[in-house]
Amino acid sequence: MHSVIWIGTALTVAGIMGLLWCIKLVLGIKRQALPDDQARLAMQRVVVWNVGALAVSFLGLILVVVGVILA
Repeated sequence: MHSVIWIGTALTVAGIMGLLWCIKLVLGIKRQALPDDQARLAMQRVVVWNVGALAVSFLGLILVVVGVILA
């Protein structure tokens, strides 16, 4: 069960790194001062990555909890 915990930890860290990357992208979009329609389009692309990063982090946390319960 220790391997499940470590795999879950790795997924959680990967998800958090993805969230930080999304924050960096959004700050870059804001610094560019794009027109509203272009900024909205760029933000919509970031939202997809943000949801994916949240899902990976969530699955990692589930694996950690399952590993702790079964250990």
